[in-house]
Amino acid sequence: LSGLDPAQPYFQGTPIEVRLDKSDAEFVDVIHTDSAPTIPYLGFGMSTAIGHLDFYPNGGEQMPGCGKNPVSQIVDLDGIWEGTRDFVACNHLRSYKYYSDSIIYPDGFLGYSCASYNVFETERCFPCPQEGCPNMGHFADKFKGKIKNDFLKLYLNTAEAKDFALWRYKVTMTLSGKSKLEGYVNIALYGSGGNTRQHQIVKGTLKPDNTYTSFVDAEVNVGTVTKVKFLWNNNRLNPTFPKLGAATITVQSGEN
Repeated sequence: LSGLDPAQPYFQGTPIEVRLDKSDAEFVDVIHTDSAPTIPYLGFGMSTAIGHLDFYPNGGEQMPGCGKNPVSQIVDLDGIWEGTRDFVACNHLRSYKYYSDSIIYPDGFLGYSCASYNVFETERCFPCPQEGCPNMGHFADKFKGKIKNDFLKLYLNTAEAKDFALWRYKVTMTLSGKSKLEGYVNIALYGSGGNTRQHQIVKGTLKPDNTYTSFVDAEVNVGTVTKVKFLWNNNRLNPTFPKLGAATITVQSGEN
């Protein structure tokens, strides 16, 4: 059974006979997309872990792309009906959109087992453990024989709009140069599976010999990395023409 943002009002905190529960089937996976409290945030979805696998994309409360202004959302590419519905219940409806995208991307939507979304944003839940990470959505049941805990809470990020699948990489970069500068560094990944757009790794004071770590949620599965493009900018004219480079860049794939 796949629960697509099971309802919170009248169901959360009720006995298991009333609501969806892991005892309802041999395997129950759940996608939580609108689990903020109903009052005052109008969350329609349940926040409690109730399945064998509970996925909380983007933290499970506020989905990227749902904060658009009402006019741009209602006059959406999918038409006025879909746009109006999305404006009223955008977070809640993301669950079925992620699910349908997961059919197209069998290797996408990897969920990382973690205590909370805040912890997921640190390095403590990366990469996947030895048994791998389950895929949110249609292919979650591939993980059926590997569940050890009572409840497994899984976190991941998605894109703002279709196609929603993202692939997570950890990028560790040591800078080289003569003096510290203000600015930012972007990198793009190139690989056997495709190339990413530029992703910002650090912004602020850039110090040579310092190491910076960031996560890239890439819009393609890069596959085997063949090249990393490094770009930096300080957004101002500097008559001394400062130079900055990367001594090393390490890219780690979350999956393997």
